[in-house]
Amino acid sequence: MANQMNKSYSDIQVNIFLMADAVSCAIAGQKTPNGYYNIERMMKLSLNKGTKVKLCGSCSDARGLTAEQIIEGTEMSNMEELGNWIATADQTLTF
Repeated sequence: MANQMNKSYSDIQVNIFLMADAVSCAIAGQKTPNGYYNIERMMKLSLNKGTKVKLCGSCSDARGLTAEQIIEGTEMSNMEELGNWIATADQTLTF
């Protein structure tokens, strides 16, 4: 969805905040069999289009995920920052 939004609406800022098990989407060095989608490649495409990607820090801690293990350009964050994003967003989607 983020990549399609970036493609169709280049004038908007797309932000992704990963929580719970979704923080694993930002692990660098993902290897998938040919023919299967690779979340890391999708994340990098979004990042290259200006999407901001942040991970819940406590969710990452609970899963043993460190800042050194995540895709370059993604960032550890917190609930305060998520709250700020929601409060200042024109629209919010959750999946």
